[in-house]
Amino acid sequence: MREISPKQISEAVEKLCLKINFNLPKDVIKAIQAAEKKEKNPLSQAVLGEVIENCQIAAKDEIPLCQDTGLVIVFAEVGEDVHVAGNTTTRLEKAIQSGVKAAYEKGYLRKSTVTDPFDRKNSNDNLPAVIHYSVVAGNQLTLKILVKGGGAENTSRIKMLLPTATEEDAIAFVVDTVKQAGAKACPPLVIGVGVGGNFEKSALMAKEALFRKIGSKPDSSTSSTVKIAALEKKILKAVNQTKIGPMGLGGETTALAVFVKMAPCHIASLPVAVNIECHSHRHGEIIL
Repeated sequence: MREISPKQISEAVEKLCLKINFNLPKDVIKAIQAAEKKEKNPLSQAVLGEVIENCQIAAKDEIPLCQDTGLVIVFAEVGEDVHVAGNTTTRLEKAIQSGVKAAYEKGYLRKSTVTDPFDRKNSNDNLPAVIHYSVVAGNQLTLKILVKGGGAENTSRIKMLLPTATEEDAIAFVVDTVKQAGAKACPPLVIGVGVGGNFEKSALMAKEALFRKIGSKPDSSTSSTVKIAALEKKILKAVNQTKIGPMGLGGETTALAVFVKMAPCHIASLPVAVNIECHSHRHGEIIL
């Protein structure tokens, strides 16, 4: 049994939250740069150039990539041989939340969480972060953190398709979701798609899919990776054929990447969830 201190976790979370708010992952930057080179619309090409410049300034000056510094989403993979000093569940939860709070105070990041959906009173500390836990083999604690802006999240959707629905029906739903989002999600987008499971499982898969690196192969235990890769390619092509383009100004690149996760589902249903992410795709991972 390996013990990890709450302080170690809190400090690691704080550091990562600051890093991802100021630095876009290299794979995302490379994808935007590639899109700029192939873009035929001069205005959209100029916008992508400004996006790249914004990334450079944010990293250099350690200022937020976007004024919406988001709701913090954490996927905590807890090794079964890991023990957090004190009571594991409550100490781990408190340590993660403490790290998020410290980051948003230290970095002067906008606090975007309201404590009540209807009263709309700001929590003033960006808490609570949304945390999803899973127990895995080993003696490590892996924390995958995503800073999710409201604009992109608001355009995400889920639909319970009929069990007779085809792959083309699922693709059509994703494309329709992107069309409804239009410029509101600040394209070019990164799109996570969850297929199968049930209502909440599909949505969770769609969000978790966003942690994949652009250009990486799908990882699946329930379906052929070749089949999923082919589906991702079809969706990406269909989305980019909408010509919504960067920031909705028209062009070749409406999405940078599509990531699909699949799971078994009930014989009477076929859930499909689409989690849309803006071009400022801020995420990272730490392993303790």
